Amino acid sequence: MATRGAKPKPVKLRLVDGTHNVTRHGKMAKSQEIAESAATSFGKLEKPAYLRGNAATAWKSYISPAGWLDASKEPAAIAFCELWAEFRASPIKFPASKHGQLRAYMAELGLTDERNRGDDGKTKKPADDFFDD
Repeated sequence: MATRGAKPKPVKLRLVDGTHNVTRHGKMAKSQEIAESAATSFGKLEKPAYLRGNAATAWKSYISPAGWLDASKEPAAIAFCELWAEFRASPIKFPASKHGQLRAYMAELGLTDERNRGDDGKTKKPADDFFDD
């Protein structure tokens, strides 16, 4: 049975996207310590050697830039990349149920939240008449 509400966000992702709240999540130093201990216990997420073609492209495009992921999310990342490769191979034969799975993996990996993308420095914001000098 499904549970209500949004899933809790991982500690490292809260620190990356800036949504850490001291009153709700505790002290920042303790949260950073938890995130670092998880990264050292699971290790860095690395691309499996057997991923080829569109799966390898998906890993390079979506998983590699996601610095908040550690090796504990490897099965979900691999499944996402393989589903993506299947979708790219034949979009017409890709059923709605697999679209749902693809979206669920993206949400689990934190890829759907736009706040995780950060500022790339390429977008130029228009000058504000009141606040910019």
